[in-house]
Amino acid sequence: MSDLITDGMEYNSAREELIIPEYGRNVQKLINYAKTIEDPDYRQKFVESVVDLMQQMHPQSRNIDDYRDRLWKHVFRIAKYELDVIPPSGKKPRPEDSRKRPEKVDYPVMEAKFRHYGHNVQQLIKKALSMPEGPKRDGFVAVIGSYMKLAYRTWNKEHYVSDDVIKSDLESLSNGELTLDDSASIDQLSSSRRRKRTSSSRDSRDGRDSRDSRNGDKSRRNYRRKK
Repeated sequence: MSDLITDGMEYNSAREELIIPEYGRNVQKLINYAKTIEDPDYRQKFVESVVDLMQQMHPQSRNIDDYRDRLWKHVFRIAKYELDVIPPSGKKPRPEDSRKRPEKVDYPVMEAKFRHYGHNVQQLIKKALSMPEGPKRDGFVAVIGSYMKLAYRTWNKEHYVSDDVIKSDLESLSNGELTLDDSASIDQLSSSRRRKRTSSSRDSRDGRDSRDSRNGDKSRRNYRRKK
């Protein structure tokens, strides 16, 4: 009896290997069957029905761009590119298309000794170098110095960093084109900018409050006249 049961069983290890397991064995069998269909029109419609079935198996992916085109590529891959049908794009996928790799993206190169400042500092310095000389550029360079000092403190909280180190590193990173005044304190520059922003916001708020109070007085006077 046990021999009869063993003879009737089919193990996965004895079956054909699944090329794309996410679609299951039945889809692979359907695609292999499509290769045996002689009528080209019927074969085309049959494969289109298989693509519809594959799409129903993953309805959450319908909104992905070019998802149906990707399904057709999977059909040809499962068929080992031995299927004579035309996809909607009109171009049959080729075996070499599945072996394509994206182009290598170069990692931003930075000097090891300045790595603690981060890549953003490099971008800020490039922007400052593209600006015309003047007060606006000088203010922007001061912002860069403050940011560099903050990044240095974040990277190494146990050691004190002087303004001279920041100024020297800024000059090195910009190839000597960006400098801060030797007598200027980076902490005072950042605090003065904060005071300016605070005062400007306070002035605008006071202006709104005074306008609101004047409008309120006018409304009360009009209300008394009506009474």
